Amino acid sequence: MPDRPQALFAMTARNVPHLFPPGLLERLRAYVDIDPTLVAHDFTDPRVRDTLARTEILITGWGCPVLGAAALDAAPKLRAVLHAAGSVKGFVTPDLWRRGIAVSSAAAANALPVAEYTLAMILLAGKDTFAVRDRLRDRRTFPHGDIVPGAGNHGRRVGVVGASRIGRRLIELLRPHDLRVSLADPYVDDAEAARLGVPLLPLDDLLSASDIVTLHAPHTPETRHLIDAARLALMPSGSVLINTARGALVDHGALIGELRTGRISAVLDVTDPEPLPADSPLFDLPNVVLTPHLAGSQGNELARLGLTVVEEAGRLSTGDGLLHAVDRSTLERTA
Repeated sequence: MPDRPQALFAMTARNVPHLFPPGLLERLRAYVDIDPTLVAHDFTDPRVRDTLARTEILITGWGCPVLGAAALDAAPKLRAVLHAAGSVKGFVTPDLWRRGIAVSSAAAANALPVAEYTLAMILLAGKDTFAVRDRLRDRRTFPHGDIVPGAGNHGRRVGVVGASRIGRRLIELLRPHDLRVSLADPYVDDAEAARLGVPLLPLDDLLSASDIVTLHAPHTPETRHLIDAARLALMPSGSVLINTARGALVDHGALIGELRTGRISAVLDVTDPEPLPADSPLFDLPNVVLTPHLAGSQGNELARLGLTVVEEAGRLSTGDGLLHAVDRSTLERTA
C-alpha cells in the first residue's frame, strides 16, 4: 500500500502480539508501514536505527526506551507517539515536547478494567467476603442460615479519592448500586462534583465518613504518602482501604502498623515497593488481600489498548486530530 507512513514498535517485544493480535495488526498495517518482528527495546541496534531514521509514528508500550535528545535526533521524521498503555511519564521527555511531537495514550482504555476490578472489590469487601471465605476454609462448615453481622452493601459508604479517568469511570459503575458515594479531589469544584453526581468532601472528612476508601489519585511529589498514619487513624473501625493506583500513595510502614491491630482491612493491587520483598508482613496479615498489579489491562484486555492505537493511527491517516492526545499542561498532576 503506497504512502503509508513508516512506523516502529518500541516496547517489550513479547507484548506486541497481545496488544496487536493478527486481525488488529492487519488493521494497523492498513494505516502504517510496520514490521511486527522489529521491536525497539533500545535505540542502539543498527537495524532499529535504520528504521528509526525513517519513522514518522512510534508505537510504544510498557518497556519503551526513554525518548531523550539522542533518540529523537535519530528520528528526524518523527511526528507522533501512540502509546498502547497508560502513563507516558516514564519515557516522554521535555525534548519531545520541544520538537512539537504529538503524543497519544490508551489511558482511557486502561481505566476500564481498573474501575471494573475496583467495583468488584468494593462489593466483595462490603459483603465481608474475604474474612468469611477464610473462616469457611478453617471450619469446613457453617451454620445453615447464619447471619454475618456487619456484612452487606445496603447504604455502604464509599469514598473515592481522585477524579481521574479511573475514578470517574468507577463513579459511573457504582451508580446503579445501593451505595453512598463521595469524592475527594483538590482539582474538582462543587459544580463538577454535582455533574458527577457525588458530594465533594475534604480528604480527611471523606476518610472519617467512609466504610470503604478507594484510591485513584496519581503519584506525584504532593501525593506521596497521601495516606499516612494520621489519615489511616481517621478511618472508622471495620473500614477497608483499596489501592489500585500507586503504592507510594500510602505510607506502608504506617499501613502495616494499622493493619496489625486488626482495626481496618486493605485490598492492595499496588504496593511500595513493587514487587514486595518476600518477607513483607503484608503477605501474611489475614486482613489483607494482595493481588499482583492485576487491575490494569490483562490477557484479552490488552487488545483494547491496541485498538485505541489503531484508531488513533486511522485519525492521523485522515488528518483528524488525536482523540486521546496527552495534554502536557496537566501531565504533572495526572497518572
